[in-house]
Amino acid sequence: MEPLFAPTELAGLPLSSHFVMAPMTRKRSPGGVPTAEVAAYYRRRAEGGIGLIITEGILVDHPSAGHEDTVPVLTPGPAEAGWQKVTGEVHAAGGRIAAQLWHLGSRREPAGTAWTPSTMAGGDFQELIDAYARSARTAVSAGFDAVEIHAAHGYLLDEFLWPATNPGDARTRVAFPAEVVRAVRATIPAAMPLIVRFSQFKERAYAARIAETPDELGTVLTELKRAGADVLHASQRRFTDRAFPDHPGNLAGWAKRLTGLPTITVGSVGLTAGDAGLAELAARHARGEFDLVALGRALLANPAWVRLAATGRLDEVRGYRKADEDVYR
Repeated sequence: MEPLFAPTELAGLPLSSHFVMAPMTRKRSPGGVPTAEVAAYYRRRAEGGIGLIITEGILVDHPSAGHEDTVPVLTPGPAEAGWQKVTGEVHAAGGRIAAQLWHLGSRREPAGTAWTPSTMAGGDFQELIDAYARSARTAVSAGFDAVEIHAAHGYLLDEFLWPATNPGDARTRVAFPAEVVRAVRATIPAAMPLIVRFSQFKERAYAARIAETPDELGTVLTELKRAGADVLHASQRRFTDRAFPDHPGNLAGWAKRLTGLPTITVGSVGLTAGDAGLAELAARHARGEFDLVALGRALLANPAWVRLAATGRLDEVRGYRKADEDVYR
């Protein structure tokens, strides 16, 4: 696993290791404003050896984006100031951090207030594109090193990609998400990496798919690349799963093969004690299947997971236990 602990770079951004912290919703930002505790939480992960932290989903600057008042927002004023403290703490620990831009789409409550592919019309599209761009601009001023657009798991942009919620061919379905990517790319500095997170599965529909074949997936991802995506973050429940039953390679591997872009793989990495599954992870990375590896729940249980693993202390890396979360948050 040694190469995974070595310094690297992602779309020109220097990183201390090949490990990424996956975005995980926390609901610990009262009124949408990150607190000192949030800043300390992210700093601990940077100190633990994570090369790039991707924040929990941050609601974009529009009232339709979400409904829970403890989920953070990315707007000028108090929220921006809160995020400046977060990025300052991460940078002080030698880390890098990306802001994940999020809109819940039809998952927003209460019912009847959400925008979906079937309810949006006319100026609604431009209004939301502008909201993503505004939040990207705030991310830059708050000191983030990169931006990730959340287009996975059945939320707004993924609802456009999924035939069940947006009938049509792949090129038609990807049109609006690509416009969002294009607007964000035009807003942030040219050298700032723009990551797009996508998935096949949805939060409560694990068998759902945005693409049934590699060619169909290639159409979607190529359009996102043309719009300005620098990196693709391929979300799977298990990184070991094939993206397509009759073809080898996981989702990140196919994304890299189809577009040539660097990719991040994620899915149940580090959830078992010791080194179970890590040999396969290292072998796939060595073959060039993906570039970076994202850890999720393992980092809730132990923010020092990467540092312990890098120093050969895997016997101290416990498997994920939900009870650990309150200890290490």
